[in-house]
Amino acid sequence: MSKVLAIFGAGSGLGTALARRFGKEGFRVALVARRPDRLQTMVEELGTEGIDATAFPADLSDPAGATAAVQEIKDVYGRIDVVSYQPLPGGTAFVPAAELDAERLAHWVNLFLLSPVAIAHAVLPEMTERGDGGFIVTGGFTAADPLPFISGIGPAMAGIRNFVYSLNGEVAGSGIYAGVVTLSALIKHSEAYRAMTPEMLAEVTGGATGMHVIDPAELADTYWRLLTDRNQTEYRFPASAAQ
Repeated sequence: MSKVLAIFGAGSGLGTALARRFGKEGFRVALVARRPDRLQTMVEELGTEGIDATAFPADLSDPAGATAAVQEIKDVYGRIDVVSYQPLPGGTAFVPAAELDAERLAHWVNLFLLSPVAIAHAVLPEMTERGDGGFIVTGGFTAADPLPFISGIGPAMAGIRNFVYSLNGEVAGSGIYAGVVTLSALIKHSEAYRAMTPEMLAEVTGGATGMHVIDPAELADTYWRLLTDRNQTEYRFPASAAQ
């Protein structure tokens, strides 16, 4: 039976690129995101390239909905071999730390921390039983390099980054890889890329971030390398070093 890649937060940039890269290796692809119309467009586009893809609409800001999507994927495909969790919304969600309140943070904690933890909890038992699997989370630079005035999503992403590091140390001996990709970049063709240019983001952040633009196909190759080499817990762009 062909392996299955489940992309949570599938979009026109990285999501499509990952589907193509893993599809080339014979993976079937489950696409999870909020908007059914966009997902169906992706399914049809990938289908013309011979990639078996199916849409699973879900609201990833609801951990229960994320867990339900896992079960729906298993109902259709019978398994999940690799998870890529990457709900990168268009525009910025930066808030000065002094203005951040618990109500606003709760939404991002659900989206960037609690939902991926719930997904990991749902897929790990079967991965452990098979002795193989992958769980990769994508986050932004503020998770690893906090700066004044650009808090908000960073605390939540920092939480999942911490979780992935711990998880990888625990499950690597069981044949499972857990990794985190930390980007100081906009992904070309993505919703965030269309919503905000690097120049606009530099204006928001005071020019301190030095944001770059990365090609999603090149990034998808990196995900494949992380999964197959399994010698690096975190990949950081533009600077990457083994952790």
